[in-house]
Amino acid sequence: MSLKIGDIVPNFTAKDSHGQVFESKSVLGRKPLVIYFYPKDNTPGCTTEACSFRDQYEDFKDLGAEVIGISSDSVKSHHKFAKKHELPFILLSDQDKRLRQLFGVRNNLFGLLPGRVTYVIDRNGVVILIFDSMNAASHIPKALETIKELVL
Repeated sequence: MSLKIGDIVPNFTAKDSHGQVFESKSVLGRKPLVIYFYPKDNTPGCTTEACSFRDQYEDFKDLGAEVIGISSDSVKSHHKFAKKHELPFILLSDQDKRLRQLFGVRNNLFGLLPGRVTYVIDRNGVVILIFDSMNAASHIPKALETIKELVL
């Protein structure tokens, strides 16, 4: 399956950075969401992206949106990554790559790196933006701009 603009995001579960089961139905259809897939904890681009989302997190929250980061790293890796960089948002572990398949996130660089894709989902659970770029820093302003358009 591969989600497209206009699709409703199906419910899913995954473990968060504290080892708790996160159920998407707790936020899907209730508030706007930014779900971003990234290659790996503690790599330069992924750290830049996570810290940029951290630095603008209050702007997203002020607009009523939630941010969720997803990679195939373990719960333990996510916990260390979130603690080290003081990440206030949800990180989900997708070790079996089930969520990547559900959303349709493909690998980049000739299949060598997991893709970096951001999805913006409206309060009804509908995908309104799919932003696919290996440029880590470009995801945050694009997502924030889209959330603002939704709310304002």
